[in-house]
Amino acid sequence: MNILGIETSCDETAAAVVQDGCKVLSSIVYTQIPLHKPYGGVVPEIASRAHIEKINEVVTTAIKEANVKLDAIAVTYGPGLSPALIVGLNAAKGLAASLGIDLIAINHLEAHLHTPFLDTDLDPRNYEPMLGLVVSGGHTNWVDMPRYGEYHTIGQTLDDAAGEAFDKAAKLLALGYPGGPVIDKIAREWGRHDLIPFPKGRPREGVSALAGLSASLCVSFSGLKTALLRYVEKNGGAESLIAQAETPRIVASYQEAVIGALEDRTLEALKRRNYKALVVGGGVSLNSRLREVLGDMASCKKIPLLLAKPKYCGDNGAMIAALAYWRRNISGADAMKIDVAPSLEVG
Repeated sequence: MNILGIETSCDETAAAVVQDGCKVLSSIVYTQIPLHKPYGGVVPEIASRAHIEKINEVVTTAIKEANVKLDAIAVTYGPGLSPALIVGLNAAKGLAASLGIDLIAINHLEAHLHTPFLDTDLDPRNYEPMLGLVVSGGHTNWVDMPRYGEYHTIGQTLDDAAGEAFDKAAKLLALGYPGGPVIDKIAREWGRHDLIPFPKGRPREGVSALAGLSASLCVSFSGLKTALLRYVEKNGGAESLIAQAETPRIVASYQEAVIGALEDRTLEALKRRNYKALVVGGGVSLNSRLREVLGDMASCKKIPLLLAKPKYCGDNGAMIAALAYWRRNISGADAMKIDVAPSLEVG
């Protein structure tokens, strides 16, 4: 079965054709990073306009490269930025109607948890139950998956996502956008010596209870971000710190606090049941320190750590098309009537 996947939830216009939920026949991603770089973050109106300009070209190229007859079209309908999601959903509806084939609406977060199975011979059903971690620019979620296709959020960020925390720190320290890759590089070169003890983002019990979740499985990066701001202000500002060559130490300390928070919550989540695998998706899963920490954790627990190939860690159409093959719960006439869901939750 050949499925075209379309993804426009944030700042990538992406389309891909995937065969039988695994084999990627084509994958085209147009990134908007140069457009958003001057602002230090994604601007929804700019993202939407760029999607409109690029969607036809990206989809057409993906279809031509795959060179197969399409059986269905899958599209992200949430979560994400509403103006961006609308572009992809409308394009998918129009194409499905014109070709007379099924439309399948897909949850962006659940698709990230399928990325480790792209271009592999791994069957996700062989790893049940799984603990999933989605860690990206817009999301940080821990997901219990007792069976493949069944998802339950057990922990999440209560404010900034991990990727967003990196981007805001990079902006504050005048390191450019996106912040994740440059922070990872600087921290790797500095190492783990002489670190500043920044807070690890543990939320108050009452705050997490409002989300119906335990504080031990949630994170809050707003306090960490404030601690960084206060430290920078106290020490003369970003320019002064750069002049004093203090930036690498601060960056490494900040990253260790973020990764430490993710490590603590993941360890706590792994205690919930006898998981057979730790499945990780999202752009921040490219972070070398996070991969090291999660690898050590999985090894200690004697379970496999399933990570996506680097090209599938960020937003892409292949994960949307692949998940549609495995989980077709919103399709056909129901999918054609569906609207975007910017705050859609896992499950």
